Amino acid sequence: MTSAAAASAPAPAEPFLVLSGIRKAYPGVLALQGFSMSVAPGEVIGLVGENGAGKSTLMKILGGVIAPDAGTITIDGVEESALSVAASMRAGIAFVHQELNLFDNLDVAANVYIGREPRTGGLLNIVDTAKQRQMVAPFLKRLGASFGPATPVSRLSLAQQQMVEIAKALSMHARLVILDEPTSSLPLSETAKLLDVIAALKRDGISVIFISHRLHEIKAAADRVIVLRDGKLAGTLDKAEIEHDRMVKLMIGRDLKAHVSAPAQPPGKVAMRVSGVRTATYPGQTVDLELRSGEILGIAGLVGSGRTELARAMFGIDPIFGGSFELDGAPFQPSHASRAVERGLFLVPEDRKLARLLLDLPITQNISLPDLPTHARNFMVSTASETRTAETQRRNLGIKAPQVSTKAANLSGGNQQKVVLGKWLAMSPKVMIFDEPTRGIDVGAKAEIYRLMRGLADAGVAVMMISSDMEEVIGVSDRIAVMHEGRISGTLDRDRFSEENVLQLAVGKPLQQEETAA
Repeated sequence: MTSAAAASAPAPAEPFLVLSGIRKAYPGVLALQGFSMSVAPGEVIGLVGENGAGKSTLMKILGGVIAPDAGTITIDGVEESALSVAASMRAGIAFVHQELNLFDNLDVAANVYIGREPRTGGLLNIVDTAKQRQMVAPFLKRLGASFGPATPVSRLSLAQQQMVEIAKALSMHARLVILDEPTSSLPLSETAKLLDVIAALKRDGISVIFISHRLHEIKAAADRVIVLRDGKLAGTLDKAEIEHDRMVKLMIGRDLKAHVSAPAQPPGKVAMRVSGVRTATYPGQTVDLELRSGEILGIAGLVGSGRTELARAMFGIDPIFGGSFELDGAPFQPSHASRAVERGLFLVPEDRKLARLLLDLPITQNISLPDLPTHARNFMVSTASETRTAETQRRNLGIKAPQVSTKAANLSGGNQQKVVLGKWLAMSPKVMIFDEPTRGIDVGAKAEIYRLMRGLADAGVAVMMISSDMEEVIGVSDRIAVMHEGRISGTLDRDRFSEENVLQLAVGKPLQQEETAA
């Protein structure tokens, strides 16, 4: 800030939380190296950094889960060398994790006061449900919730469930709410609601640490941005300084070019055709789609529009209830995933930990498993062959690991994603389907994934990318097909790309004729 701006700005509130010189080392890894930060009442801090930068370690220290090796934590002027979980809670530090911790068979009030339920007393001493709901109502009103304390959690959207977690934090007299990737699974409309909740917390004097890889959301919500790189404080940006490119440069230590380059050549022939296909989720709707070699086709739509179900049907995981497929000019019946693999069609599914990787196995075996016959010699798998293939993929994809014998569980999210890609790229794909390929990974790894997708397309592979990130789907795609309730509601060429057009099609409204005309 300039001196004139600083003179006219109101004096910042005194911090209630100060971290000084925090250091934490694990065997072979220095997770935090003399990190310092402060948090003032009612301040929204955007905490950003690549995976492995030290964010998770820092949050565990604030939550009292682990103790730092050096440094101090000062709360309201009282200095401590470490916090316990109980001390963290007493200080008013509350967490809303990416994976929500709610019981969907209980109502909102029961989830807010789980383990702390008011009791009726007397002989039975049962839970006082009426009082519990009465206690929760003011917190929901404070957050502007559209649901009540008696609403079953199973009926709530993800954004509403996050609101329940925040209400739980308020019920515990939270002074600092830490939101860890709260929007990673939210569509645009629900993300806006969560940003409104953050603003409401700020107005009430409650501080927020907002951790996200979606930098445009950080820019919208944060008063200040703190950037971690390799366990160190890479820099701090005040409100007027918060810009996408500045954050990226501090995160990775260099400027990052645009998402992805333009295609090297026009798309080629139709690699896969979907005609009149009906999926189990929307058996009354049909999908017609053409995917061309050499292009990246983005698939947009709101959560529940049928995007993932379409991908699973194309790959042979889910049954279809009518329609037909053509792959590389010949009829194709995706009755099983193995048939898709045999024909050169591969799917990188949404949940890499549950559906893509065996986390307890090394990189070598994760890459070789889909194609074991290639590595077999006299009915025995050749470790040397597996290692050669894994080393090739590690080099080509830039997988950051000390060796290919490293377990997948020990890799960052971005590097896990590269291992998933490596196992399919080793088998020369014709069609690659990516379902939310960059969810939960940092901006540097995202750029690498985008370059890999463009490289595949330039090599003649047909790429289909499902994404809930509007910035991503517009920045990476050559065409965008938008789904609404199990059907393609419209397809946009590059000259028609805009958030307004995508959202209008996503809610089932056709574009004006002059906008859709080719």
